[in-house]
Amino acid sequence: MSANFNEPLDLSEEQILTLAPDESSKKSGKDLANPSKWVSKAISARALWGECQGSGSKPYQTQVDLANLAFKCSCPSRKFPCKHGLGLLLLSARQPGLFQPSEEPLWVSDWLSKRVEKEERRAEKKESAKPVDEAAHAKRQQARQQKVSDGVAELLLWIKDMIRSGIHALPAKAPAWWENMARRMVDAQAPGLANMVRTLGNTNFYRTDWQSECTEQLLRIYLLISGYQYFDQQDPLLQADINSQLGFTINQEELKEAEGILDTWLVLGKQSSEDQGITTERYWLFGATTRRYALILQFIVRGQGAQLSLTPGLRIRAELVFFPSTAPLRALIKRQIQADTNSDGQGFSNWKEVADSTTATVSVLPFDGPRPYIVHRLTPVLHGQQWWLKDEEQTLMPIKENFRPIWKVLSLSGGEPLDMALIGKDRTFEPIGVWHDRQYKII
Repeated sequence: MSANFNEPLDLSEEQILTLAPDESSKKSGKDLANPSKWVSKAISARALWGECQGSGSKPYQTQVDLANLAFKCSCPSRKFPCKHGLGLLLLSARQPGLFQPSEEPLWVSDWLSKRVEKEERRAEKKESAKPVDEAAHAKRQQARQQKVSDGVAELLLWIKDMIRSGIHALPAKAPAWWENMARRMVDAQAPGLANMVRTLGNTNFYRTDWQSECTEQLLRIYLLISGYQYFDQQDPLLQADINSQLGFTINQEELKEAEGILDTWLVLGKQSSEDQGITTERYWLFGATTRRYALILQFIVRGQGAQLSLTPGLRIRAELVFFPSTAPLRALIKRQIQADTNSDGQGFSNWKEVADSTTATVSVLPFDGPRPYIVHRLTPVLHGQQWWLKDEEQTLMPIKENFRPIWKVLSLSGGEPLDMALIGKDRTFEPIGVWHDRQYKII
């Protein structure tokens, strides 16, 4: 994969800052986007590089792989990208004329060559991998299935006891009551059920309609349990969904062997969360030709660098392989050909079309989670104490509670309708990007 030097990436400052690992890196990166901070700087068809004068006698050598948006720096920081990488990329976006085409110095070309060699070694290792002991694997799977079955039976009894006692008593339950059952599901090797129990325990019991939120989550858990109890009678694709929801993993290297879908994918947005030292990054994509949505997940252990870096608002020409499902959404990037600039999105015309789509999905996957949608010409309006999104049919849909960037949506809208990318399910949605003056703006 290589970048087109004649058509460099047109990244906005906002898009670059989404790559920052934290707020302090954003601030420091902005400070370093100053020509006076850099002893040297240049660009080639493959990379961007510069030398930043720090506190030591030797300047830090910073480089950016333009094809993959990967970073390397000789500074001691363990953040990826570090403030120097962000500063260099920000400076190139603000003042591209400062970066003159040049032959790559040895420290840049060596790094790029090592990246290529690493990928080749990874491919060779995969080809020469030791054959799996099928008998031992089957035995381990059988043992895990028994643990999951025992955990499912216990969880079902717990739910039935909860319903018999009446959900009116749930707001008084201590956090430990929910966490104990979640940990029991972890012990049963069903981490997916553990997360669903924790979500149930995190119900906002201070809301007047908390009963609806609670019963909907209870229903999702019950439907998943029921599907598992009659697992052998399910369609193979639904079996894959049930296993995925329970927490069974799929060999991703084997999945990449399957034929993928080649398209130009617009990166709609990125969402990050951290739990027990593991950062989960969710990248939401939309295919320009196929009009399919995709979710790319990345898990990063604290202190380790990310393997994948996708910038919201950027288009990537890539082949995606979707995980088996009755309603495929999660995918892997099998190969990425190039990155490009912003693209328009073709989505739904109104909320009725969104509702029809979600109904079709829930009919085959009743315990489905949030999904992305592009909806045209939505206007933010305030009704009571709640912000809503109004379509051209005057239908209203509530925005997620305590949605902090609402003021950015309002400033871009100015009271006029906007095409929006949203994440949501049921009756609550969260804008992650809008099209303004034919440019995709991250929310």
